[in-house]
Amino acid sequence: MSNYTQEQTQYIIEEYSNKPELSTVYNLAEELEKPVKSIIGKLAREGVYQRQSYKTKAGEEPVTKSQLVSEIVDRLEIEEALVTGLEKAPKRALKALLDAIS
Repeated sequence: MSNYTQEQTQYIIEEYSNKPELSTVYNLAEELEKPVKSIIGKLAREGVYQRQSYKTKAGEEPVTKSQLVSEIVDRLEIEEALVTGLEKAPKRALKALLDAIS
């Protein structure tokens, strides 16, 4: 037996599809008196849930230090072994270096 009626399922799919945001999930959970995780699970099983992607405080996609070092190595066309340990530098310094060589 399902926790959701066919009508409820159609309703949450329609509501979420119209506004695919976390606020919609919270509103649906409150309205249908279901846990937020239950609503997310149902939307995921129905194939409509869109996971929210993480953004930095600056609103950018997150980049790891290793990714920055790899890009620096590519731009300078050197072997990665020559810059071993560079990923331990502050991220701000790595970004500045990458910007300077771009």
